[in-house]
Amino acid sequence: MSTLDEIKEKLGDNASYYLDHQSKKIPKENLSIPGPDVPDKFCDSDRPTRVIGNLAKLYDHGNLGGTGYLNILPIDQGIEHSAAISFYKNPAFFDPENIIKLAMEAGCNGVASTFGVLALHARKYAHKIPFIVKINHNELLTYPNKYYQILFGNVQAAYEMGATAVGATIYFGSTESSRQIQEIAQAFDEAHQLGMATILWCYTRNEDFKKDDKDYHAAADLTGQANHIGVTIKADIIKQKLPETNFGFKDIDFAKYNDDMYDSLTTDHPIDLCRLQVANCYMGKIGLINSGGGSKGESDATEAVRTAVINKRAGGSGLIMGRKAFQRPFKEGVDILQSVQEVYLEPKITIA
Repeated sequence: MSTLDEIKEKLGDNASYYLDHQSKKIPKENLSIPGPDVPDKFCDSDRPTRVIGNLAKLYDHGNLGGTGYLNILPIDQGIEHSAAISFYKNPAFFDPENIIKLAMEAGCNGVASTFGVLALHARKYAHKIPFIVKINHNELLTYPNKYYQILFGNVQAAYEMGATAVGATIYFGSTESSRQIQEIAQAFDEAHQLGMATILWCYTRNEDFKKDDKDYHAAADLTGQANHIGVTIKADIIKQKLPETNFGFKDIDFAKYNDDMYDSLTTDHPIDLCRLQVANCYMGKIGLINSGGGSKGESDATEAVRTAVINKRAGGSGLIMGRKAFQRPFKEGVDILQSVQEVYLEPKITIA
């Protein structure tokens, strides 16, 4: 069975829906398409030469090296979600070295994790796989729980560790978003001065983004605007949840919107919703990687492939997936990561 047939089999009855769709609202001709020359696209920017070199190191590593696509393993859930709930299905990942080993065995472009995880084995592995150090986190030990991203270390420490890039999260829309935007903008500027690339987790977070039993945290218009702020503070890569709906501004009734805006830019097809996210990343000049989401068990392989197909056909730059991989036996985790990579390596899966 060919790779394409295997992908179609995972998509099941929805294969044609995802693989044959053509986007007409924002045509692919207007996009900057991922390819081997992605790092070169920064040559006209103000990024220091060493930043472009580290971007090339990240894009050229692993099974997707040289394609312009990324598959990154992120495991920071020990802080973000608590270690016990994150690792009880596979206690081996309490050991940080196994996190790095999983990314290497699967052929990922890089591994993203906390200061503690990556620092503990930096001398052994930082020259073997690109390190992406998450510099801020939300922690769940404070009672009652709150959603408050704080710095867990400094950019200089990530540089001395041998990091290729730093990553950070901003909760756009939260009461703390203004502080986070300023704080991370300054951190990203320092990272660039030291030659490291920057990746921003652009999450929306506000209880008022839920209305009439509908959750707009993954709405295409809200997440798209979060992306647009993210590229404004000079993130080199944007990480975003896959859009699940739209009309957040309209239905919640805030910010700026009109019906023509929605009609002109997108439809309700998942690929078109994701394309709006890509468009907000300077029409793809800044790469968009979507998250793989939580582990749901048996459906994980299908969901991972589906997300990769949507991202690729929308004009995105890859997938950053953790829980679907590490919350299962090591070999199964490798297999699911590589099934995602096969989507990006399959030439017959084209931009919609």
